Amino acid sequence: MQRISVVGTTGSGKTTLARHISQRLNIPHVELDALHWNPNWSESATDVFCSRVAEALSGDRWVVDGNYSEVRNLTWSRADTLVWLDLPFSTTFGRLLRRTVRRVVTQEELWGGNRETLTKALSQDSILLWLFRTYHKRRREYPVLLQRPEYAHLKVIHLRSPQVAQTWLKELV
Repeated sequence: MQRISVVGTTGSGKTTLARHISQRLNIPHVELDALHWNPNWSESATDVFCSRVAEALSGDRWVVDGNYSEVRNLTWSRADTLVWLDLPFSTTFGRLLRRTVRRVVTQEELWGGNRETLTKALSQDSILLWLFRTYHKRRREYPVLLQRPEYAHLKVIHLRSPQVAQTWLKELV
């Protein structure tokens, strides 16, 4: 495993797992959210985002996390391994709710200087609503995508619980 893509629904722990993989294997970690979001929660133009991702993944060894379909051709085609965090909805929702509350309370700075707010958490742009909109879609989408010939080269690691993910990570060398 030299080039690893970590995917899963919002709140599944992609970034946390990717950070741990990065530390265990001593390889760079690339967080797609950091390349996508600009100040004031504005999204990067697709060509700018693709350029940032291509540059970040130009090396021979890395772990990248995120689900952006507009750069999937860049991430999955270059990856040799795909780690799919496919956790139960209740686990994912609980994690996402705790993370959102923590970020609102602590005013943790995110990408591009952005911060989560109570107003945003309760709006139509809520990350919690995003989970409801995308959770089942992602669970249906990934098996179909992974059957495509262009992704046949990927070694797929399908992790279905936090315990299985922890065990896999501990055995990673």
